[in-house]
Amino acid sequence: MYDDDQPRDRRLPLAPLERRGYGYLLDFVVIWLFSSLAAGWVRLLIFIIGWFALRVVLVSANQGQSLGGWAFDIRVVHLKMKRLPGILELSQREGILGTASYLAMVGLDINFTNGVSFLLLVAPLFGDLIWAIAEDSLGQAFHDRIAGTVVLTSRRGFSLDLRLKRFWYDLKKQWDNRQRRR
Repeated sequence: MYDDDQPRDRRLPLAPLERRGYGYLLDFVVIWLFSSLAAGWVRLLIFIIGWFALRVVLVSANQGQSLGGWAFDIRVVHLKMKRLPGILELSQREGILGTASYLAMVGLDINFTNGVSFLLLVAPLFGDLIWAIAEDSLGQAFHDRIAGTVVLTSRRGFSLDLRLKRFWYDLKKQWDNRQRRR
């Protein structure tokens, strides 16, 4: 199940964990908004179709980038082959992450009215996050480790996080200049 002889290439431009989180969050919110239009089994069906379309089909057609990956300049690469993962690897990866995400979505819908259920439903997603934090060399989350993938930075994308940081810096600079003039 775990391949201990995976190459540990330190020269890979690994994506920072916060960028990976932002990209995931953007994809999750988009799919959550669409699936929240329905209820019951239809909601689950919309979530599965949306997740598969956004995180498998789009990634395989878009050089390893989903909507969130494009927005934050990250891409998924097969670790051993150093290329775009196949449909099987992406389906494995996103099947694990999609299940954890759907459970988290249900937990967030319950919110804190039933705290124990909320914690139990959100726990798999947090477990995956903790796995990525604890992974020392490649920062692979559980779903990445199973599928043999790694998330790298990319030159191709929108750089939303950098644009927002720059916008915030410019806004703060303008505010400081106005305060000095008074």
